[in-house]
Amino acid sequence: MDLKALQLSQLFLRFALGVSFLSAVADRFGFWGQPGTAGVSWGNWQNFVNYSNSLNSFVPEKIGGLLAIVATVLEIALGILLILGFKTKQVAIISGILLFSFAFMMTLNIGIKAPFDYSVWTGVGASFLLSTLPFYNYSLDYLIAKKD
Repeated sequence: MDLKALQLSQLFLRFALGVSFLSAVADRFGFWGQPGTAGVSWGNWQNFVNYSNSLNSFVPEKIGGLLAIVATVLEIALGILLILGFKTKQVAIISGILLFSFAFMMTLNIGIKAPFDYSVWTGVGASFLLSTLPFYNYSLDYLIAKKD
């Protein structure tokens, strides 16, 4: 693979993962539309918490609500950091672990089809692949390294 293709691929991969995280968060706050609107998964916070609790049925509801908050905060932070390209290798690994936990819990609680339909396993692979790249041009990481 030539260098320019690698530079552009990692940029696209960072943006695709980052925007996907932020889009999921936007959905749970109703930015993509109301519940029941075509293409909207949750449409509001309560629907997201209910879904999150269905995936985390092994914990009490209050802890499930806390897990929904933690997941949302992580998705916002990871999405922004991926787009900016800051601490990309570490953020990509954390993203892969978070997405793996989502895919695993979806598989256990609602079946194997859903995480494939929503490309969660693809996100896991993409995150871990991103973490293996040797450099991240067009990123804050690159600018910081270039300064030093």
